[in-house]
Amino acid sequence: MLNRHRMLWALVLIGWLLIAMSFALNYYFFARHYVVIFEHPPTLGQMLVWELPYWLLWAGLAPVIFWLAGRYPIDRERWFQNSILHIVACAVLAIAHRAIYLIIGWVLNVAAYQNITSIRELYSSDILFNLPTGFMSYGTIFLVSYVIDYYRRHQEEELKISNLRAELAQAQLHLTEAQLQALKMQLHPHFLFNTLNSISALLYEDVDTADQMLARLGDFLRMTLENSGAQRVTLQEELEFLRCYLEIERVRFHDRLTVNMQIDPDTLDARVPNLILQPIVENAIKHGIVSRIAPGEIEISAKRVGESLALEVKDNGPGLHRARSSGLVKEGLGLGNTRARLEQLYGASHHFDMTDAPEGGLRVTLDIPFEIARAREQAVIL
Repeated sequence: MLNRHRMLWALVLIGWLLIAMSFALNYYFFARHYVVIFEHPPTLGQMLVWELPYWLLWAGLAPVIFWLAGRYPIDRERWFQNSILHIVACAVLAIAHRAIYLIIGWVLNVAAYQNITSIRELYSSDILFNLPTGFMSYGTIFLVSYVIDYYRRHQEEELKISNLRAELAQAQLHLTEAQLQALKMQLHPHFLFNTLNSISALLYEDVDTADQMLARLGDFLRMTLENSGAQRVTLQEELEFLRCYLEIERVRFHDRLTVNMQIDPDTLDARVPNLILQPIVENAIKHGIVSRIAPGEIEISAKRVGESLALEVKDNGPGLHRARSSGLVKEGLGLGNTRARLEQLYGASHHFDMTDAPEGGLRVTLDIPFEIARAREQAVIL
């Protein structure tokens, strides 16, 4: 690496020395010409007539140089051959430019050429005059073409990287949605199995109650299927699902199940994962109601706390401590699925906890970011 840097700086130094020598020789061989030109200081108009054609001609030659730079780039594979080609092209274009410019200056009667009587005399005296400036012009346009090409390729690479990132993000989004959909769809057969198991048991004890549970089950499945593609719904929609599920459980438990809801109205439009409360409430019924002979009570609350939506499900069952001591604690598919979905949707931005309530029973708390649903997401499911 150090040797490459030394070589680069050596080439830069040699290049500038060659430029200095070319200008020095130009001034040396054409010293009398400069004396004649500036013997009488020119006016601004004369300088414009002298200089404008010179640089406009180089502007006209710029597309040719751009094409040569693109067609014969100085890259690692062909740097030597293409460098020789550009040196030759630089000399040819500089002389061609000079030949055209001299005729224009002669026609415009520039002061330096007023005493020249023929094109042959014009070329013999001035064709090689000021060629170093022509070489510098070719080199400058050549470098500008490389800067433009480098910027264009940089922009293309940035666009490719941006497209790749977008494709990767889209693929990751599709993967996450697929995982979430798979997790959510697991809830349907899980809930369906539990409910059908209860109906099966009731068929031999209370046919009318089993029939009512089947009717409520049909309503619940209709609601879930109508919104099966949505990963998130409003809290109001989620509570509608939950009420339909609780009607099934009330048929099953009669007066042994009491549900109290304390829902802040400001939270009804908040977005929540679809079917996020049902497995939590089902767990409360399973461990807080089924295991009790006395009536059971479940409290469901929702409120906004800063930038978070706080959801809580509490029962008056044996609680977490007593359940552990009796060996009844075992996280089933519903709660495990709920944890996995929350992790996929919110990562570290959520909090899910199960603790003993101070007054007894189990309390499940869930904190997620408070997000208001867009208008098209707030359609009420019929």
